[in-house]
Amino acid sequence: MVVYVDADACPVKTEAEAVATRHKTKILFVSNGGLRPSQNPLVEMIYVSDGPDVADMWIADRAGPNDVVVTGDIPLAAKCVEAGAQVLRHSGEKFTQANVREQLAMRDLMTDLRAADPFRQGGGRAFSKSDRARFREALEAALRNVSAP
Repeated sequence: MVVYVDADACPVKTEAEAVATRHKTKILFVSNGGLRPSQNPLVEMIYVSDGPDVADMWIADRAGPNDVVVTGDIPLAAKCVEAGAQVLRHSGEKFTQANVREQLAMRDLMTDLRAADPFRQGGGRAFSKSDRARFREALEAALRNVSAP
């Protein structure tokens, strides 16, 4: 059992490390660089080369059943769900076989809408303490689920 974190721009690295440590589970932070190494023996920093989706491909090639993946990237989530991993957004929302295809379609639609209207502004709401709490609870549940016989 491994927790893979798509670590570039991940707002819950500290929470993920704390929960994984409580469960004595290895956690891999995968990024293009720029992250400080952790002194925690359960944490491994994986630095991949620069390039689009290199970290995502690294995770997708390795994650499988009994693993947990933390990412906000929907295409990566879809690949990992397909491989049998449990996948969580930073907000704690779980990607599943039932919802990941719909989320991919919505992502593609929004990309098309933004391309059609270059003046379209906006973004998501601010990441909150309650988002962090939901993430911690979801990761706790995922790790209990994966380690259950």
